[in-house]
Amino acid sequence: MSMRIKHVVVLLAMAGLLGAGMGTAAARADGVPVAYNYSFWGDTVSSPAPYLPAALLNGRDLGVGPFKEPNDLFVTADGDIYVLDSGNNRIVVLDRQLQPASVIDSFVRDGHEDTFANPQGIFVTDDKEVLIADTGNRRIVHLDRQLHLVKVIESPESELLPANFVFQPVRIAADKAQRLYVLAVGVFDGFMEFNADGTFTSFIGANRVRVDPVELFWKRISTREQRSRMVLFVPTEFTSLDMNEEGFIYATNGDQWGETIKKLNAHGNDILRREGYFSPRGDIRYTASAGPSRLVDIDVADSEIYSVLDAKRGRIFTYNGDGHLMYVFGGLGNKRGEFNTPVAIERLGDDFLVLDKALGEITLFQVTEYGSTLNEAVRSYYRGDEERAVELFRKAVDMNANLEFAYSGIGKALLRQGKYAEAMQYFKLSMDQRNYSKAFQLRRKEVLREYLPAVLSAAMAVTAGLLLLKKLRKMLRRKGAATLE
Repeated sequence: MSMRIKHVVVLLAMAGLLGAGMGTAAARADGVPVAYNYSFWGDTVSSPAPYLPAALLNGRDLGVGPFKEPNDLFVTADGDIYVLDSGNNRIVVLDRQLQPASVIDSFVRDGHEDTFANPQGIFVTDDKEVLIADTGNRRIVHLDRQLHLVKVIESPESELLPANFVFQPVRIAADKAQRLYVLAVGVFDGFMEFNADGTFTSFIGANRVRVDPVELFWKRISTREQRSRMVLFVPTEFTSLDMNEEGFIYATNGDQWGETIKKLNAHGNDILRREGYFSPRGDIRYTASAGPSRLVDIDVADSEIYSVLDAKRGRIFTYNGDGHLMYVFGGLGNKRGEFNTPVAIERLGDDFLVLDKALGEITLFQVTEYGSTLNEAVRSYYRGDEERAVELFRKAVDMNANLEFAYSGIGKALLRQGKYAEAMQYFKLSMDQRNYSKAFQLRRKEVLREYLPAVLSAAMAVTAGLLLLKKLRKMLRRKGAATLE
């Protein structure tokens, strides 16, 4: 099925929801069960829980004082956790055992103590250098691993920026070349890119302008004064970013109808693979009143696995590198494992941390056997360990028969192993027509290579026999003619 046809299926499913109020997914008040996935046909299907809440952390219990409207999290490769406690203008650092290690609330600049003002974003490099989007002070603060000031980036000057531009950074990331990528308030041209020395160079990855056909119609028939009061067609802002080990930027944006998740290369081109049943964007089934997911944070793990946070319904969606939805967990509410105002997610090993801004709490989710099996299956396939991938995908299917994309995973692993006929069977189960066609073509070539020599030999033998028979007939006719004479 082509992507266009898939989109038609989604629209028809949504139309059903709009007409009937709620569809198949309406078994509960919020419309969808907590643990679920989507089938090829867009139906909501039940799923084992991939993660379960294990602990609830807050500043009071940690002994550092209550968190006040925290906005961001960052986990380093060795497991240190940086909590951006925005309302208290500080950064609380926890070790891997979730115990307080230090508090960063000031730094020395030009011989004087300087502090933060409502910081919104944090990033820590591989060398433990700390980058803070100090939003209230309209600057970026760069500290080394000893927390000594490296540089401060204040409002940049460039012909690319309007004269009245106010620099308000809210999210930040850095690559291995120390280039900075900054999400700033009111910037619709993409992420702001800075050189290692803090010089602003350009914008990267601007979102396309999405035009509402109804709005466009009214603009065309309205007067100039009426048009001036209408919404302008401008690109949507990004809402978050993260960077993987290879330097690709993964980002979410506020475009409800476009591609809400992107993977940007060095040129700002979107290279995210969208080979799943539906384009990665959170929930595909929802009520008309609730609307689509509003993605506010993204976390990139190893093996091209990435997760996004839907602030509207408090859910975390995780996808593999091809864009297949692996699992969903979380939600809004008062129960353990639910949130009030989730704003940030980070992985701690194979576990998850979710930051709640309104409650000033961090929920630790521990991976279940099902979630761990699925994670390792995807990682094994990514590493090229096809035998292990097949084993783990089959184990995941045993735990969740509704996991259709696992059949595709088995098929891809078998395809790499050269088991084309068996791969075709699994691609058929997963409705993966593109890979089925690929396996079919390879199987056809394999059959031709296997039987073609024998077929050609037989054909040559038959041809030679026919030629010999023809020659014998001619000889017999000549002999017969000579006898008559």
